[in-house]
Order: sequence, then C-alpha cells, then structure tokens
Amino acid sequence: MSPVEIGALSVVAIVVLIYFGMYIPVALGLVSFISIWLISGKLVLAFNFLRVAVGDGVTEYEFATIPLFTVMGLLVSRAGLGTDIYTVMNRAFRKVTGGIGMATVGANAVFAAVTGSSIASASVFTRISVPEMRRFDYNPRFAVGVVAGSSVLGMIIPPSAMLIIYALVAEQSVGEMFIAGIIPGLCLTVAYIVAIVLVGRFWPSFIGTRTRQAEDIPLTALQILDKTGPTVLLIVIVLGGIYTGWLTPVEAGAAGALVALLIAMARRSITWQGLWRTAIETGYITASILFLITMASLYSRMLGFAGLPDQLDALLQSYDLGFFGIMVIYVVLMLFLGTLLDTASIILIVVPLFITLIESMGHSLVWFGLVTVIGAEIGLLTPPLGISCFVIKATLNDPEISLKDVFLGALPFAVIMLFVLIILIRYPVLSTGIIH
Repeated sequence: MSPVEIGALSVVAIVVLIYFGMYIPVALGLVSFISIWLISGKLVLAFNFLRVAVGDGVTEYEFATIPLFTVMGLLVSRAGLGTDIYTVMNRAFRKVTGGIGMATVGANAVFAAVTGSSIASASVFTRISVPEMRRFDYNPRFAVGVVAGSSVLGMIIPPSAMLIIYALVAEQSVGEMFIAGIIPGLCLTVAYIVAIVLVGRFWPSFIGTRTRQAEDIPLTALQILDKTGPTVLLIVIVLGGIYTGWLTPVEAGAAGALVALLIAMARRSITWQGLWRTAIETGYITASILFLITMASLYSRMLGFAGLPDQLDALLQSYDLGFFGIMVIYVVLMLFLGTLLDTASIILIVVPLFITLIESMGHSLVWFGLVTVIGAEIGLLTPPLGISCFVIKATLNDPEISLKDVFLGALPFAVIMLFVLIILIRYPVLSTGIIH
C-alpha cells in the first residue's frame, strides 16, 4: 500500500476504535505508531516520531493554561457561583413567558465565562433550573432541552478547554482563540433567548402551560452585587487581562485560579479536604489532556509523513468546489462524526486533515477553530452519543423524563447552533474582527 492509503486507513481505524470504546489517546497513539512503522519499514523511526511528539507536548508553554483554568472552574463550581448567577437571572426574567428558560441560558453564558466546561454547566443547571421549571409546569422536554442547549456555551465562550486543545493542535495563540470566541458565544446566547421569546409568543404550548413565576422574590442591590460581583470580577481579570494584553493566557489562568480560591475561602465553601480533592481532580484532568495532546501530535506528524493532508487538498481543489462547497463538506463531516465521537476526538482527528487546505486558501485558522468547535459541539446534543444529554439524564435521575425527551428537547437548540455556525462561516469577521 502507498503511504497515502495507509494514512487514510489509519484515520478510519482511529474512528472505529474510539467508537468501540478504546481510550482516545491510546487509539491515536497506537494507530499512528503502527502507521509510521508500516510507511517507513523502520521501527526506530516510529520511536523517534513518538519521542519528538512527547517532548513537544510536555514542553509547550501554553499547555500550562489547562491546569490553571481547570482548577479555576472547579473552585468556581464549589463556591456556588452558578447558583448565584441563576438566581439573579431568574429574577430579571421572572415576568416573561419562558423566563426561567431565558434565565438558564443567561446564567449558563455567564457561568461558561468562568468554567469553560459544557459538562460542568449541564450538571450544575440540571440540578438548579430543571426542578424550578417543573415546579411551574414547564414542558419537561423544554426544561431539559434548554439546559442541554445552553450547556454547550461552556465550550465556546472563553475560557474553553476545547479552544485550548484546538490552539495547541493548530499551533495558534490561546489568547487569540479566547478573544475570538466572545462574539460567537454571545451570538449563540442571544439566538437562544430570541428563539425562546418567539416560541413563547407563537407556540407557547412547547414551553408549558404556566410559565411565569408567581413569586416576586425581592433582591436588594447589595444582594445582587454579592451574587454577581465575584463572577464579574473573575471575568474582568481573566478576559479583560487577556484582551488588554496585560496578562498572557497562562498568567490570566493563574490570576483567575487565585481569585477563585479566595472567593471560595471567603464564602467558606471549601474545606482542606475539598481543596485536596480539587487538586487531585485537576491533576487527573491535566494528565489526561496532556496524554491526549501528545498522541494528537504524533497523529498529526503521521498524517504529514503519509502526505494525506496534501493529497486531500489536491483532491478537493481538483473538483473546483470553491470555499463554500468545501465548508459544506466539512460541516457535514463534523455533524456526522458528532453523532459518533466526542468533541475532543473530532478536533484531533479532523483538524490535521483540513488545516493545510484552509491555510492555503488564505483563511484565518483562528476563525476555522471556532467553526470546528461549534460544529463539533452540535454533536453534544445529537444521538447516539450526545454527552451533554447523557449527563443531564444521569444528573436528573427522574423516571418521568426519558433520554428520548432530553434528545428531543435539545434538538431545536442544535438547529439554532447550526444556524449560528452558518452565519459564522458566511461572516468570519464575527470571530476575527475583535482580534485585529
């Protein structure tokens, strides 16, 4: 077989192995190692590729953002900032049809800006907002759907773990990826809220029969400041520091982690045992992502060694599809893989294949990263994988709401995400304009 054929078969083999349950880094590393060996016929060359990939992964400076933002997100969750933001948002939208749903979207957007995790958002707001919506006779499918849909904001609004992974794989600035994610994340947030308003106006039965909060729970200005101040402070320090250039992403992560720790201590929401568990969990997450990125580096080198990206570039160019034709193929591929694999797997497998083509066409790799993450995140809401939907079902533990209800409730939000993705492809300035 030719190197290109071996490279193509390796991509298929990785997808199949991950789908059948093999640990993602193991699948990436094992198949890539064997492919290099088969292409070159030299085992020592495969080991040399592995040595270089490991060395690059461990010494990458911007990798330090991962443990810092991870510990910040864990501390924020322990400090209960998600509950506080939801309480304020719920108060703001209390008199609007579907107001609790809008409050959930708004709170998720703010919470995403200090956690960067869709799974954390899904878990937190399933416990907070779904019982509240059920109490006011919201449609169960809408209740779980709005949590599922808005939870994906955690992977788009910075700081986002997926944006960090993409930046490391595509060799882009983490800071630029964070800044570029702000407007697309806000656009998706606004699109969700507008959709809920329109549904409440023209199709209220989809939301529920009694969708306004009866209680008027007063919040003083001091209480609102107490509940929102810590979160706003974190956002200003992290995103403001990066945007103004005062802090690098690593420094912003360190500052955010320190402030999050001080907030948790001031609120007495963390003990020494809790702090130790947070440190251990951060270590587990960091180690797993480091292993993932290292094996992804080996995979990218294998593809380059096989010449597959160049061949794919030449093949697509030969059909004269144009920019939008290629993007249609890319988005369809992302949506298909999203039904089978998680977001990180999709980014690690697909980006190295298309990045040469996108770069040769003169398009921004920062913009391409946002397109990739949003396209892959749609998979969090679609069966059969739909990780966010499974997390919601497991967290809710309500026999009256089936997994089918969660998926059907999340479907309209997946469609809205697709609409926003199309807008972003048509107007790249939405992601790149703010960094220039």
